[in-house]
Amino acid sequence: MKKIKICGVGSVLLGDDAIGPYTARWIAANYEFGEGVEVEDLGTPGLDLIAYMTGIDVLILIDSVENREPAGTVTVYDKAAITRQRPAVRLDPHSPCITESIFVAELAGDGPEDVYLIGVTGEQLDVGAPLSASVKAAIPLTVEKALERVLLHGGTYKQRAIPMDCEIWWEDAQVSIGA
Repeated sequence: MKKIKICGVGSVLLGDDAIGPYTARWIAANYEFGEGVEVEDLGTPGLDLIAYMTGIDVLILIDSVENREPAGTVTVYDKAAITRQRPAVRLDPHSPCITESIFVAELAGDGPEDVYLIGVTGEQLDVGAPLSASVKAAIPLTVEKALERVLLHGGTYKQRAIPMDCEIWWEDAQVSIGA
């Protein structure tokens, strides 16, 4: 049985950068997963992302991206596409180091075989701003893409009959996604 992690990455204080944590919490509240599948909100990891990559087979990251697409566009990057990019200069201690973490985990011999980044093109990253309407509208497709990868790698899930409380403490209103 493969070990699969779905991880939301991003700062809840920076508008659309909160899409990763928001979506991870929404998935955890609305779906039950079979053995070997975990969902976590990682916040803003740096190189400590390596710790979340070791000992698993599949890592599914959800994060905001800047890729010149219209705001709210959902793009899935696989491990090859992620590692093809040169590691970015870290602008602050919270910048995710996805490429670097993959390389270090592989060097240690304990990295995941498959890594996906489900990127949602952000519209605004203002401090204290909520998710923009275009990014909020992308949540259903983002969830769908994450669940597709769970199934692709032999994981299982089912929708909860009664969703758990979705703790989106940094926002007043919760998003409602059709089943």
